Amino acid sequence: MKALSTGMMLVINGLILSYQTEAQTVPSQSSTIDSSKTLLLRGRVSELVNNKTIPLVGATAVWAGTSWGTVTDTDGHFQLPIHTNSKQLVISYVGYRSDTLLITNPTTHLNVTLRSERTLQEVTVSGAPGQIDRINPIQTEFINQRALAKAACCNLSESFETNASVSVSYSDAVTGAKQIQFLGLGGQYVQTNVENIPNIRGLATTFGLNYIPGTWITSIDVGKGAGSVVNGYESMSGQMNVELQKPDRNAGPDNQKLFLNGYVNSFGRVEGNINWSKPLANKRNNYNDLRPGQKDRSISDPKWSMGVLGHVSTLRTEIDQNKDGFRDLPLYTQVNVINRYKYNGEKYMAQFGVKALYEDRDGGQLSSVGNARYRFLNTTKRLELFSKTAKLYLDKPYKGLGLILNGVHHEQSARFGFAPYEGRQQTFYANLIYQSIIGNTNNAFKAGLSYLLDDYSEHYKTIQTARTESVPGAFVEYTYTYPEKLTLVLGGRLDFHNLFGTQLTPRAHLKYNPSQHITLRASAGRGFRAANPFAENFGYLVSSRAVYLNQPLQFESSWNYGISLTNDFQVLGKKASLVLDYHRTDFQNQLIVDIEHPGELYFYNLAEAGGKARSFANSFQAELNVQPARRFEVKAAYRLFDVEQSMGSPFGEERLLPKMMISRERVLLNAGYALPFDKWKFDATLQWNGPRRIPYLREGYVHTSYQNMPVDMAPSFYNLNAQLSRAFRSGWEIYLGGENLTGFRQLNPIVAANDPFGPRFDAGSQVWGPITGRMVYAGFRFKPQP
Repeated sequence: MKALSTGMMLVINGLILSYQTEAQTVPSQSSTIDSSKTLLLRGRVSELVNNKTIPLVGATAVWAGTSWGTVTDTDGHFQLPIHTNSKQLVISYVGYRSDTLLITNPTTHLNVTLRSERTLQEVTVSGAPGQIDRINPIQTEFINQRALAKAACCNLSESFETNASVSVSYSDAVTGAKQIQFLGLGGQYVQTNVENIPNIRGLATTFGLNYIPGTWITSIDVGKGAGSVVNGYESMSGQMNVELQKPDRNAGPDNQKLFLNGYVNSFGRVEGNINWSKPLANKRNNYNDLRPGQKDRSISDPKWSMGVLGHVSTLRTEIDQNKDGFRDLPLYTQVNVINRYKYNGEKYMAQFGVKALYEDRDGGQLSSVGNARYRFLNTTKRLELFSKTAKLYLDKPYKGLGLILNGVHHEQSARFGFAPYEGRQQTFYANLIYQSIIGNTNNAFKAGLSYLLDDYSEHYKTIQTARTESVPGAFVEYTYTYPEKLTLVLGGRLDFHNLFGTQLTPRAHLKYNPSQHITLRASAGRGFRAANPFAENFGYLVSSRAVYLNQPLQFESSWNYGISLTNDFQVLGKKASLVLDYHRTDFQNQLIVDIEHPGELYFYNLAEAGGKARSFANSFQAELNVQPARRFEVKAAYRLFDVEQSMGSPFGEERLLPKMMISRERVLLNAGYALPFDKWKFDATLQWNGPRRIPYLREGYVHTSYQNMPVDMAPSFYNLNAQLSRAFRSGWEIYLGGENLTGFRQLNPIVAANDPFGPRFDAGSQVWGPITGRMVYAGFRFKPQP
């Protein structure tokens, strides 16, 4: 039995069931197995918390006395070929007592509940809620539902409060748009997928983090550095995959699954969520065949299931804490829904569905200012259709063929004072993936074809941009595995871009385990993308700046290199882990967003400056996780950025400057404690954000030269978030929490707020800290118990 490399079950479990970064294992040629047909043992591994079962992700199932095993997916499920020489199955998970089962009937679906290794009197989760994937050769942090529940997690942008790698902040003081920073770069350089479909990109870059409600999410995989070539060419600093609630798992009473969530905060924001799914009946009894007194019953076919994810949120309270006459947060209403269907067959699996979103935003000056006030208005309408199909090979579980199809229609209209904006995006995406092995499972490969069609149209004031990208591509990825020691992944893409020509994208990943507790990783790879200057810099448009887009924008391209070390050890007999990583991103070309000139906004290419121009980002991070006591988890992390880019090429100058709005240093401390059975849970996160460069916009300053330009730095600040939750056996859970409990806020984020139609008005380029002060929230979660 040999271990199949990370993502080998991507087609079967990734395209159809869920994204799975853990490795699957299948029999090698030398294994004891009936070659005529491979029987699969299926089951689910979970824990018991408050009388409800919670799936354990990454639990190991191994046939005793062999190396023949697998790990559970994001819903706790596994499947494993039957071994003719072993009848005992060992189920294990870090922090839990292993369970050995005697398998006499391999067709039985197993439901295994593990108990804590520290006590038999209570059930607790002793595994870290956010952890580095031990098997994936790409350094990937897995954020599960337990980690997401540490905060209110109302949407994806609020899902990283306890994460040291990803930081989130407002892009300006008016629109309410949020942006992430990862490895010292903006979120547009992270390929963000939803169930392996590229999602937050293009025009959705502006508000896309708000379009994925937190209660829809089951897990988030955050990969650093170059991603897999299977998922595309746009991963430049990292790759993030978000898994949503599935329609066919964890059914409750009456074979249905229901989850409700309600939320309200002290600013007046109100949210409601519903997740509902059930199997579909495909046969009904004939009334004429019923015996006297017999009830009519539908026969549910487990092959078909359907699910609905619904979300409504709104804010209708005007807030102006610094009394500058502007709303600190825009008024908004969002309605968001997904309806999906899923088919689980023996030879084929498929799912398809539709997503629909409507959102309107109204920011700017307070209503009391009158009709002549400065207003920011934005309306977004988004419709998405998707399907995934896969052909299964039960006798060859290492083999698979899958197809992903996705279509998006995105319309966005906005107004910045008197300046109008109109944007439209139509996207079609297809990805065909075939996977198999060469000889045995030590040598595996994926190969396939992809096609991406993007049609963009943006109109801001008198500037109109439009482009159509048609990109057919082909890829291959080879994986060599030396069990329990080494994994090497070599991949390459060849994409034929109608605007940028033929592009080669090579990537390599290496994972080496010198010992059982130490993992070393290294990666290198290229990525490229086409920038959308307006959508990716919406906040800078909330100003009186004149926009200059005087040269055709070229595609952005970069190389990323990374190394990391993960060490699991013990401190005074307590479990601990240390993660060190360093990544560097070197740009061959980048869209330079120049706000150094007061009253002016320039977009230009880094490559226009010639060979001397540079843009790079260095990122170092150290993270220590310790469990000093039972049910007590502590995380401490330090992050250092060195991000610089050459400025001034259109003006005949070249000066290497620190990139705007990037804190050079950041420190994060997180502590979480739970009582037995998770009856009460408490979590707190303290962040220190170091100084960062901001544009020099002091009154009277006139930009004359980049060489003589003064450098202005924003101060450092602390931020504290905390949450307390109480769970009940009936399935109810209530929570109370607060954000920015230190109360720190930037007093004057808007330049010339008293004259919004004057030449100095700027609400986008001076925002470096929290705009609002202390916020308190409360909510409930409800899931009926089986």
